[in-house]
Amino acid sequence: MDLLEQKKIDEAQTKFERALYCDGKYSPALSGVAIVYAEKAKNKKDAGYRQADVNSALEQLKLAKRNAKDNEEEFAYHIAEIRVLTAIKTKAWLDNDETGAEIHFKNAMALKVNEQKLLYYEGREAAPYFMGLAYLEAREFQKARDKFQEALGMKREGKWNEKADRAWKRVDKIVRAMGGITLGDVGKIIAVKESVSRGDMAALLVDEIKIEKLFAGRIPVKVEIDKLKAEFTPADMVNHHFKDEALTMMKWGVRGLEPIYDPETKAYLFKPDKGLTRKEFALILEDVLIKLTGDQKIATAYFGQEKSPFPDVRPSDGAYNAVLNATTRGLMEPELSGEFRINDLVNGSEAILAIRVLRQRMNIY
Repeated sequence: MDLLEQKKIDEAQTKFERALYCDGKYSPALSGVAIVYAEKAKNKKDAGYRQADVNSALEQLKLAKRNAKDNEEEFAYHIAEIRVLTAIKTKAWLDNDETGAEIHFKNAMALKVNEQKLLYYEGREAAPYFMGLAYLEAREFQKARDKFQEALGMKREGKWNEKADRAWKRVDKIVRAMGGITLGDVGKIIAVKESVSRGDMAALLVDEIKIEKLFAGRIPVKVEIDKLKAEFTPADMVNHHFKDEALTMMKWGVRGLEPIYDPETKAYLFKPDKGLTRKEFALILEDVLIKLTGDQKIATAYFGQEKSPFPDVRPSDGAYNAVLNATTRGLMEPELSGEFRINDLVNGSEAILAIRVLRQRMNIY
């Protein structure tokens, strides 16, 4: 189970199979093998191979349930069900009244267990922790936060405390960032990302704010709008799933999301998978504000200042004006230490928070 946690899937499988060689009906090992097959299925693109692993995972779960000798082994089986369903996502995997992850969570919590005999899981708080991960995977952010909070409330110290605390802080930030707005599927996927890419940002602006419609609304003559189009399609966007969004950014010339010259290919590429820094994000937000308001003074509002409010951003920095515009309008937040973290990558919750505030500032609904 420790190897499984370390993502050493094949090594974990070897250990589980060794245990089953000693005892073919050992329920915890059967549960472990089920998780192994589910993790393998999750990473396979070929539908046939994936389905074979899914079938193997479900078969091992049946054997684990049938051979559980006590409440502790049954508890491990129910957690395995939650973990397997989270990985493979069968139909109605989350809330099916008979076979979904939620019913397995309830069954696990209903068991009276001796925590000292739980071997790997060590405490009952493992159940809400893994259920929290299930809700997070399902983009049910409020429910995920509640489950991580539940895990933290069950025991002040323990194996899952630090993990639950980290997960709670991450999801809490997402929940707060989403307050008052409804995100589409693209927005929900981006919200949980540790770092947001250029392609992600283009998708957020186009799909969540409908930026093209807003920009077009600032141009009174339709003929002029019809003339606007991206000068070319970058080679790395020809078959990309965010092709239309990237071309929209190019069409409107959004600063910070322009094509970038690539010395290796000697061509201008959009680089959709390149992580977006907070500096670049500030430039994008400033340009969007200028285009939406038509107020060109925004571009020079903080020129000439001699002292910066941020120790890591100098007034001479090319992004200084954008950083001040983004922070004074509440679109971005500095650290409690006062640093802006200008070169750090933007994470999903930061991006969603900016989208929410931008909607409010511009009365976008």
